[in-house]
Amino acid sequence: MSSSHPEGEEYNDNFVEDEYLKEEDILDGEVPDEEGADYMDEEDEGEDLEYKTNEEGETTVELADDSVQGFFDHRNPVYAIAMHPTSNGIIMSGGGDDKSYLWRCDTGETLICLDGHTDSVTSVAFSCDGKYVASAGMDGKVRVWNAESGDFCTAVEGPDEVIWINWHPKGNILLAGANDSTIWMWALPSGNFMNIFNGHSGPVTSGQFTPDGKKIVSTSEDTSLIVWDPKSAAAEIRLIGDARFHTEPITSVSVNKESTLAITGDISGNARLINILSGSIIAALESHTESVETSSFCDVLPLVATGSVDGNICIWDVQTQRLRATLSHDDAVVKVKFVKNSPLLASCSADKTVRMWDSRTGECLKTWVGHRDTVLDIAVADDGNVVCSASDDGTCLVFSM
Repeated sequence: MSSSHPEGEEYNDNFVEDEYLKEEDILDGEVPDEEGADYMDEEDEGEDLEYKTNEEGETTVELADDSVQGFFDHRNPVYAIAMHPTSNGIIMSGGGDDKSYLWRCDTGETLICLDGHTDSVTSVAFSCDGKYVASAGMDGKVRVWNAESGDFCTAVEGPDEVIWINWHPKGNILLAGANDSTIWMWALPSGNFMNIFNGHSGPVTSGQFTPDGKKIVSTSEDTSLIVWDPKSAAAEIRLIGDARFHTEPITSVSVNKESTLAITGDISGNARLINILSGSIIAALESHTESVETSSFCDVLPLVATGSVDGNICIWDVQTQRLRATLSHDDAVVKVKFVKNSPLLASCSADKTVRMWDSRTGECLKTWVGHRDTVLDIAVADDGNVVCSASDDGTCLVFSM
């Protein structure tokens, strides 16, 4: 409260002095010692700030930003981002404004606005040849466009709220996992329904075609993993919750380049390495203390990375099943992704940073700042020189090695 009054207004001389709060009137509290009072968290005070002095000796304060480009058309959190598979300069992003955009990461130029959803866009993806793009939303719809012209192709419906989408690695077939425990598959751009996969009893939290395109691997909150035949929709391998596998909801799954191994993670911090040809559990990988939200296999070394809400990234040796290194963010890890045919690993976090690591040594090669809130997704160029990020702050940023 202040005793000052607006200029030009008549001051009320009848103001009762006793209405001021006195020290003895304060209950259940302490009067701060003015000299040593801590009115602001000192750790936050200089966070991501740069102090610059001009020629006149004046000091200015700027928010630190390592990005080389950005995209700012979204008006809400950006939940998903993807990079064109053959033209790494073209990016797709989708967010809480119910829209997706195609844009250039070298100029920040908006190419096409892709709308039509009636709820947040939670997943975006390019087809294997880059000719088509798909977006999935909390409205239960999957929408597909021609990536070059922006022409709308089709909207497919069927599942409940869509959690993830994944294109076939060799053709225009799209897979979608839903909150209602089902997985759907369509041929595109026609949108013809191909198959529905029933077998989980809870939300299908993660899934994908295997890199060779011959199988589908999915996981669920019901603690199960299923390996499917895409043509017949038959469940060829099913692992269900038990002490050897998972007893808590499974949050993530990734498959190696050879399409022989999968790694799963659950909300309690446990990970399991699975042979998806035989269904055998190879190893329990236990180091995290909170939910394993993300994982990625290295293409060139027998390594796999897991990222957790505990702020750590664990690098595991697939051959020995031993922990090779622990890499740390300052807050929850949201996404990890190995660079194609490289030992370099990109990551993003609730600590607002994007980082690049050398998985062989555990060294952090780059820490990029610029976002003002949690970084929710990343897309990495095939050569690893460009990383694009999507954030809760409503922006997409481009970082360069």
